[in-house]
Amino acid sequence: MKAIALQQYGSADDLSLVELPDPKVAPSEVLIRVRAAGVNPVDWKLASGGLDALMEADFPFIPGWDVAGVVEAVGPDAHEYRVGDEVYGYLRKDWAKNGTYAELVSANVRMIAPRPRSLSWQQAAGVPLAGLTAYQSVERVGIGSGDTVLVHAASGGVGSFGVQIAVDRGARVIGTASERNHDFLRSLGAEPVVYGDGLNDRVRALAPDGVDAVLDFVGGGVAGESLPLVGDAGRVVSVADPEIQERGGHWLWVRPDSADLAELARLADGGRLTVHVDREFPLAETADAWRLSQTGRTRGKIVLTV
Repeated sequence: MKAIALQQYGSADDLSLVELPDPKVAPSEVLIRVRAAGVNPVDWKLASGGLDALMEADFPFIPGWDVAGVVEAVGPDAHEYRVGDEVYGYLRKDWAKNGTYAELVSANVRMIAPRPRSLSWQQAAGVPLAGLTAYQSVERVGIGSGDTVLVHAASGGVGSFGVQIAVDRGARVIGTASERNHDFLRSLGAEPVVYGDGLNDRVRALAPDGVDAVLDFVGGGVAGESLPLVGDAGRVVSVADPEIQERGGHWLWVRPDSADLAELARLADGGRLTVHVDREFPLAETADAWRLSQTGRTRGKIVLTV
């Protein structure tokens, strides 16, 4: 199969399109013919060695954890799926080796679900990691009807899902973003505010009594800076700032979960979750996709078409 791989830890400049053996299909796994793969910041952070303290890496290493594709083979005890089924998933394995930037990838059934029929392959590939991160963050702090929620980095891949999921649950959402993304946030149902100095004052101008919950999808200390806005630190969650735990909040590392993926698909097929794909790149241009991701200025998702 063709795949994008690294021979050692490195950057976008070290990526190459190579021929590698097809993946093996273990018990409880299926083999997926990849149609599209999502690009996430964790992909290039992992490839740079940034997660070496957490995960083993075996080279050559194929990056990528998000996938949408078609089941091509079924391993022992993977009775949930048949050849030809269309699936999507968050394929975070216990070590870095065979990722989704490839023509084929194997996946445990607990990491996948039937793909949303209302979404294109590219849109579906943009959902798993970001959508699960947003969904599990909303679940962690119990957002529901009547809550006022502050979402940091609300126009990004994770934030745009977080906004929509909170709105669907009946919450009022205030979202931080640059001014160029304010109309986009309004289209998702959020009230936009500019991030930066004086943010808490701008939030209180919209919500004088503060907010009920905070979703931090950017890091940089904003979760802690938002604590004066929320009465209960236990309703603050960050995906990028583990130190928030020391102040009573939650640090979340997203988990693969087929039931949560099925719920995201249900929301999408019900017209309650949209996916904005900022850019699509062919597999051979993965390096350019990473460089765009590293600017931190994308709206929605970056996707590779395989």
